[in-house]
Amino acid sequence: MTNKMADKLPISVYVLTFNNMRTIERCLKSLDWAEELVIVDSGSTDGTYEVCQHYTDKLYRKEFQGHRDQYQYAADLTTKEWIMFVDADEEIPPELVQEIGEKLREGVKGVDGFFVYRQTYYLGRWIRYGGWYPDGEIRLYRRSKGRWEGGLHAKVVVNGKVDTLKSKYLHYTYRDISDQIQTIDKYSKIAAEDMAQSGERFSLFKLLFHPPFRFIKEYLLKSGFRDGLPGLIIGVSTMFYVFIKYAKLWELMRIQKGKGEKR
Repeated sequence: MTNKMADKLPISVYVLTFNNMRTIERCLKSLDWAEELVIVDSGSTDGTYEVCQHYTDKLYRKEFQGHRDQYQYAADLTTKEWIMFVDADEEIPPELVQEIGEKLREGVKGVDGFFVYRQTYYLGRWIRYGGWYPDGEIRLYRRSKGRWEGGLHAKVVVNGKVDTLKSKYLHYTYRDISDQIQTIDKYSKIAAEDMAQSGERFSLFKLLFHPPFRFIKEYLLKSGFRDGLPGLIIGVSTMFYVFIKYAKLWELMRIQKGKGEKR
């Protein structure tokens, strides 16, 4: 046991799970280099929880009440100075582990977090252009210096200097197009609710013009077309997501207005 621990990096990794049987084992196998693994499951019923039991004794269940709160809850369960979050459909390749180890051995004085790029696999290929690449966020940071902020697209905000790692982590996104459409339906509802809570008002201009602008930006200006048919599917589905979130904002405001008129 001592030798195994000596080979590990002094980092806490935390993962959120919910019905991730398609990807969870690949994810957890790629995290055996971390001294501590914390998993928070929000009620999986497909066997995900049972798989997680084989990888850590720091496995918890908590009802999902929002991305920011769920991630911060998991982060607060960690104990190491440096912590890293990994989603259940992601994988940390050996070259990234090696780079993290080198950074820690070299000394990270004055640095409180690291931005890491990711590469996404979808519809049988690695996506290399468009709105999905390059993509990334702060993933590794000092526990005392970072907090989760935001709503649907919550992210870690680090109070200090942030450096960038060269190696990428891997993202195995939607199972298929149907999975993507279902996710768009779910996340567009959350996005509309976030916009309403932040005071954003519905605009016909945004409904009509933001979707095509998004398509032009990601498919043409950022060369999404170079990813072939998957690139086109991503561009059109992203355009649909933008359209439908504004449509749902309109629907939400209409419902709220109706309730106010009945009083």
